[in-house]
Formats: sequence, C-alpha cells, structure tokens
Amino acid sequence: MFRRRPLTPADTSDLVPPLAPDDHVTFDRVTKSFGEVGVLKGIDIRFKRHETAVIIGGSGAGKTTLLRLLIGLDRPTAGRILVDGIDISRLGEVDLNRVRRKFGMVFQYAALLDSLTVLDNVAFPLREHRKDMSRAAVRDKVVAMLNLLGLYDKEGHMPSELSGGQRKRVGLARALMLEPEVLVYDEPTSGLDPHTSRMVDDLIEETRSRFDVTSIVISHDMASAFRIAHHVYLLIDGAVAAAGTPEDLAFGANDAARAFIAASGVASEQLERIAGGRTISRAARQAEERRVLEAEGESGQDVP
Repeated sequence: MFRRRPLTPADTSDLVPPLAPDDHVTFDRVTKSFGEVGVLKGIDIRFKRHETAVIIGGSGAGKTTLLRLLIGLDRPTAGRILVDGIDISRLGEVDLNRVRRKFGMVFQYAALLDSLTVLDNVAFPLREHRKDMSRAAVRDKVVAMLNLLGLYDKEGHMPSELSGGQRKRVGLARALMLEPEVLVYDEPTSGLDPHTSRMVDDLIEETRSRFDVTSIVISHDMASAFRIAHHVYLLIDGAVAAAGTPEDLAFGANDAARAFIAASGVASEQLERIAGGRTISRAARQAEERRVLEAEGESGQDVP
C-alpha cells in the first residue's frame, strides 16, 4: 500500500551523496522486477534542472519501464525516485497526482485523438484539470501556444491534415498546457525522415530554452541524442552501461558506448551537437580549439 502522509525532503536524508540544488529528478538505486525477471538493476541517475538528458538503449534495455516509473505509472521494487527531493514511489494517489502535474508527456507519434480538432486535442489537459477556466480563456491559451510553436491558424484542422512535424508540435503544445517543470519525450524522432528529425531536435532544444524546462528524452537515436543532450545515459540489460556528456560517450573509452554508436550506423566524427543556437561538429570543435591554442601561443600565454 502507498503511505498516505505527505512526504518532505527530510525523508531523503539518508541519500548518499546528498542532493544538489540542481538535482531535479533522481533515480536512487532503483530496481524493478516482474516476478523473477529483473528489468531495471540498480539505476542511479540525476536529471539536472533545466538541462536535457537522453536515455538511449536498444529494445529490451529497460527504457519503457524507466519511463513508466518516471511519470508515476508504476513503482520501483526497490530504491527511490525523487522529484524535488520528494520520494514519489511512497506517495498516495492524491499526492502523486499533484506531483504528476509537474510533468508533461510528449508521446511517440504525438498520440493525437484523430476525431478531435487541433484545438480540442491541445485543450484536453485544461478541460480535465482547469475546470475553472472559461471556454474563451482555454481557447485563447491554446491558440497562443500554437502560435508560439509556429502552428498559425491550425486550431481548426484535424490531425490527419497535418504533417508529421506539425503533429509533433501539436503534441508538444498539449504537453505544455499545464506549464510543467519537466517534459518527457518518448522516442520523439521515431518514424521521421532525417530532415524532420533534425527539426524535432531543434524544437526540443528551443522548448527547453524558451520555457525553462527540464527535458528527459527516451530514445534509440544516437545522432539525435548527441545533438540535444547535456547528459546521455546508455541502458543495456536494465543497467546504466555508460553515462556522461555526448562527447564522453562518442569519443571516450567506454566500450559499450562505442559499440552502441557503431551499431547505430553513425560515425562518431559525423555526430553534431546543438550549442548556443548553432550546430557544432567534432571537426569544428577541434578547429576552434586549435585556433584558441594558436592565439594563446602568439600572445605569449602558457599553452597546456
């Protein structure tokens, strides 16, 4: 049974090492088993506030189970999942629903209701959770969000009239309606052509920056992960096999990470990273580092 009293950060006092102020969502020694089958095996991850973290891994790695635990649809067999220092795995349904409102979910393939207009799809969370809002206020908020995401005059369209990229934007607009602190993306580039995939990557980064959210992306797409992530976590057989910045995984010595990247069919040298609103390749970064070293040498500074 769930424990019914509300929890406070004091309930996490035995967490070692202590939580940092920018630790937004934390998996602390999380395991999940179904009967005799262990799916997640001692997961330790700290999702940093206002950053993008990408969970990558192949089929059967445990990504879907981790996602279900993350948004409170299931509970761990052992360990803790903390949101702002509160262990959500020990909350009752009332308190858990309050915490869930901190999360927005962007589903694979957008998961729009085909019988509803774009307006009604995006308005759905407001009509469920903000019954105090008038119909006019709901419409105004939906249209404003659609315009922010470049979907001008699309509120009356049906999902079938939209492109794949537009459907993704509608799904994102719906996820943002309750002004979440954390956006969770489930395979956002799955089934998209390379051009649209890059547009979705740009949208994830733009959304993180514009709305100041923490982004957690579940993906198998290494090229996408490298472009958008501040930190990447590679799951293999229910355990974190590699963790670090995209550069750590792509150019470091971790054999599991290098093998996963090789299996993805993308050469490390061709991976790109979004930084400061521009895309920087490995080769461009190396050239920039050389220019800095040369400039320091010419100015008489010590060059490491």
